[in-house]
Formats: sequence, structure tokens, C-alpha cells
Amino acid sequence: MEQLSFFSEAGQTPGLPGEVLEYLPGFISAPEGYNMLSGMIEHTPWTQKIVKMYDKEVITPRLSAWYGDPEGLDYNALGKSTPLTWTNELLRLKKLIEPVAGISFNSVLLNYYRDGQDSVTWHSDNETVMGSHPVIASLSLGQVRPFDIRKKADHSEKYTIKLEHGSLLLMKGDLQAKWDHRIAKSSKTMGARLNLTFRKIIGQ
Repeated sequence: MEQLSFFSEAGQTPGLPGEVLEYLPGFISAPEGYNMLSGMIEHTPWTQKIVKMYDKEVITPRLSAWYGDPEGLDYNALGKSTPLTWTNELLRLKKLIEPVAGISFNSVLLNYYRDGQDSVTWHSDNETVMGSHPVIASLSLGQVRPFDIRKKADHSEKYTIKLEHGSLLLMKGDLQAKWDHRIAKSSKTMGARLNLTFRKIIGQ
């Protein structure tokens, strides 16, 4: 895989609210990250979801896969599908990230952005099954993509982080309750990006 100069695009809007976001560049080394990127793209059983938006069914503009603990939760009762079984690599990453996040995770959502047209629209991860103030650890591999957040009560208050290859972003505090976030589409030529969001499902 061609090793693009991802790090040259690093940067963030001044004044980023540290109480809800913590950004750790270089959490995974560049060579290790490239190996994981190519391996996960090739071996993950990707699916593409159909969701309802404005009374229309649309295909999500990215591929995804969900892994998690096979026992301990009734996923059907929570309205969620049973997760795939953890791979050894995902378990290793989970154990590496948990001490930094200060929480034990029981699931991870993988999103595969194939090019600049793959995206996720403004949203918040405020599912009740994760509690009112979830801690979510987001690991980025591959192409740098801007991560935007905006205040729900005032859309003029916005910030951006350019998520680097191998970086870890901790989302915490009131982020899901008071902020929305997105990965916007881009007309630029872009390579593949993987995003792994480690989560703790606690039930309802």
C-alpha cells in the first residue's frame, strides 16, 4: 500500500473544548497502522446499512462491522443485532486503549470510508444503551479526514480536528448530549480510511 503523507494535514481549530474531546496523535505507529488498515479492509465482513431519513430509505455512504462480547447482554431486547466475535487484533487494541480511556469496553464499531464521497452526517451517539455521558474511543487509520463538531444549541459554535493516521480521539463528558459531530463528504481525491469506535453498552 502506498504510504501517503497523512501527517502533513494535521491541525485543529483553536479553542477545541478539552472537557469533551481529547486528541492523541500517533497513538498507533504509522507502519503498524498501515498493516492494520490493509488487513482489516481485506478480512472484515463489511455490510452497508439501509436507514430511514425523512421518510425515505437510503443506503449509508460507508461500510461497517460491529464486534463485541458475545455474552452478558440481551441484544435483541436492546434492539441491536448480535455482534461479531472479537478478533485477536481488535482485542489487543481494546486492551491498549482501555487504560487511556479509563473504561472497559465491550464492543467496537468499525466504519470503512472508501473515498471522499463516503461520510457520516451530523449526529450524536446518544443511544440510551450507552448511558447519558458515554466515553467513546475513536481510532483512525488511513486518510486524514476532518472531524467537525457543533453545539446543538448554537450551530455557529463549531470546531474541527483533522484526524491523523494512527490517532486516538476520546469523546467524553457532555459531547453526545450537547454536541453533534460528522465526517463530511469531500470533492478531493481521497484514499481509504478506517475508524474504530470502542464503546460500552450497558443496557437500558
